[in-house]
Amino acid sequence: MIMTDEFKPIIRDPHKSANMLEQPVAPVPALQPPLPQTDSQQSSPQFAPIPAQPASDQQSSQSWQKLEFSDTAPVASAAPVSPIAQAGQVDPIEQVLSPREVNAGLAKVDPLTRRPRVSSIMLSVVFGLLLLAAAAGVWWLGVRTMEGQSYEDMVWSKFDAALPGWLEPVVHVFTISTVVIVTSAIMSIIALAVLIVRKRWLLIAQLAVFGGICFAAAELLKPLLPRPYLINLESNPNNSAPSGHVILAATAGVILLCAVPRMCRALVAVIGWAYAVLVGLSVIAGQWHRPTDVIMALLIVGGVAMLMLAATFANGMDEPGSRASSPSVQIVGSVLLTFGVIGTLYGAYIIWQIQPGLAMSAEWTNSGAHLSTVILTASVASLVFGLVLTMRQLTASPLTQLGLVGAPPAPPKR
Repeated sequence: MIMTDEFKPIIRDPHKSANMLEQPVAPVPALQPPLPQTDSQQSSPQFAPIPAQPASDQQSSQSWQKLEFSDTAPVASAAPVSPIAQAGQVDPIEQVLSPREVNAGLAKVDPLTRRPRVSSIMLSVVFGLLLLAAAAGVWWLGVRTMEGQSYEDMVWSKFDAALPGWLEPVVHVFTISTVVIVTSAIMSIIALAVLIVRKRWLLIAQLAVFGGICFAAAELLKPLLPRPYLINLESNPNNSAPSGHVILAATAGVILLCAVPRMCRALVAVIGWAYAVLVGLSVIAGQWHRPTDVIMALLIVGGVAMLMLAATFANGMDEPGSRASSPSVQIVGSVLLTFGVIGTLYGAYIIWQIQPGLAMSAEWTNSGAHLSTVILTASVASLVFGLVLTMRQLTASPLTQLGLVGAPPAPPKR
């Protein structure tokens, strides 16, 4: 080796990455020469040669792939798990957030996912108070006036003979007290089973309180309400309002209506209405109760149901992703409400027409009294179940932004 004073500077590649952490670098494999191609392969675009990656870039990528730190896992092995891959096994949201945190987040995004609209709550309260006030008004007109007592006694004594032939056997089935109790118990058990399957625990407690209040109304009001002696009566002079059997039947129908999902609400409303009407007519035909007792019982159940729906909790509402408008609820609810309003007005008009002869217990008022009893019983029950059906839909399934979008799509099944 010849020693000279000549200085030879080292020229580095400017494109080569510097190993600042002095990590060992794997040797770069030598590039293999490409295989010879035929004339047909050279002319085809799919056999075009792929440009080779520079050695400096390969060396840099391998260096960063082997970079590790003491307090973290290797960068190359930290692959995130896709939520779709876990579909059907574990909800990835539950691994990060608790159900309470999810509900709180939904409430911030859209409060209607956790509570009904304020307008629906106010409507339920107003309707409930109006129905309870109507129950008190019906009792006053039927018990505290001479015409009211004459009307009730006339219906009580001759209503069974005035029933049409096709309706008499159906009504007499529910004159057996055991049939009413067992049927109402079966409806309540079905409602409880549906709520357990749907995991609506708070709604179970809410409906239990509703049933307890209705039962207490039937047991407490009957001995407390007075019945003054105004005219000579054929019936029992003691107070019999409200009817406990009608309260039991209507309460069972309302509980089942509030327990079932949206697709069954309209059908259950019709069943509950028909059941309440038959029980109401049966207790009058069996001379258990007077017309005022039946109408008052229906209005009490409707009023308490409206107040119960005003206190609807999130657990009693439909899931945001399953909420939708229901054509069956709209049609059946409209029919029940229309018939309830028009029938009530028509029944009141008939009573107003026969009112001059009620004070004298005239015979020509019998047909009008019997007809108005049937119409008022059916129309008031229709009004009550129509209101419960409509307000149940409004309080349980308000159409929010999340509800309109619906549930997220399920991953494809392979």
